[in-house]
Amino acid sequence: MGSVSSLANLSVTRQVLADHGLSAKYSLGQNFLVNEAIVAKIVALAELEGADNVLEIGPGIGTLTMALLQNAKHVTSIERDTDLPAVLAETLEPWWDSFTLIQKDALDLQLSDLDGQDAPNKLVANLPYAVAATVVLDYFQRIESLESATVMVQKEVADRMAAEPGTKNYGAYTVKLRLYAQPAGRFPVSPNNFFPPPRVDSAVIRLNRTPVLDEQGKPLDGEVVRAACTMADAAFASRRKTLSNSCKTYFAGRGAGGAAVAPHLPELFERAGIDPKRRGETLSLAEFVNMGKALLALQQG
Repeated sequence: MGSVSSLANLSVTRQVLADHGLSAKYSLGQNFLVNEAIVAKIVALAELEGADNVLEIGPGIGTLTMALLQNAKHVTSIERDTDLPAVLAETLEPWWDSFTLIQKDALDLQLSDLDGQDAPNKLVANLPYAVAATVVLDYFQRIESLESATVMVQKEVADRMAAEPGTKNYGAYTVKLRLYAQPAGRFPVSPNNFFPPPRVDSAVIRLNRTPVLDEQGKPLDGEVVRAACTMADAAFASRRKTLSNSCKTYFAGRGAGGAAVAPHLPELFERAGIDPKRRGETLSLAEFVNMGKALLALQQG
C-alpha cells in the first residue's frame, strides 16, 4: 500500500511544527499521531468511499485529514487552535478544493456552520480527549445525516461507549449513546504512536447509527428517545442506590417540572414493568425505553 499520510511520521511532524514556530499545546490536548499504520487502520475501519462527506474534529497539522481527503469526496474539519489554519493551508494544499475548515470549538458547532455543503455522513477524528464523549453523543443527536463515527478516544471512554448491562462501565452515557448508535469495531492504540505521547492508552472505536425500533418495527419517535435519555440520567444519578431512590433524588432537583414527577415514580415504574428496587446498571436498553414512554405518559396525562 502506498503512503496514506506523509505527515504521520515523528521527524516530519517535528519539522512542520518547527517551520511554523509551534509546539504541541497541552491546554488543547494536542497529541499528534505519528504512525502511518494507525492512520491506515482508522481509514479502513471507517470504510470510506468516494462519495462520503467526512466531518473531522481537531485536524492538527492535517495528519489524518490528508488520508481522509484521498479516500472521500469532501472533508470538513473543525479546529479551535488559531495557529493551525496556516499550517493546514500548506500541508493540505493539493486537496484544498475538497476541504473546508471551520475555525471554532467543536462543542460550539451549529448546524448552520455546515450550510452550503453536502451534509456529512461520517465522523472520523482523532478527538481531543477532554471533549470526546460529549461530542460524539451530541453529534449523533443533532446531525441526523451522520451514519457512523470512527473516533480515537481514551481507552476508558471507548469502554463506556461499548459497555454492556451489568458491567462497571455501563452507565447513563452508555445508554444514551446506545439509543443512537451501536459499536461496530475497535482497536487499541498505545501512547508511543503520538507526539508527545499522552499519559493514557487510547482506542479507535467505530459506532454505527442504529435506530431503536418500536413494536411495529419503526424507529422510535424522537420524543421517546429523549425521555429515555432523561430516565438514564435519573437511574444513574446515584449509581449505588435503587432506581426508586436514584430517580427520586434526580427529579426532586430538577425544578418544578421534576418535582411534579417525583411523587408519581411508583406509577411510572409500574407502567414500565420495572421493579423499583433494581439498580440502573441492570436495565436493558428496551427497559430504559419503556421508562421513557412511561415518563411521557405521566407528563402528558
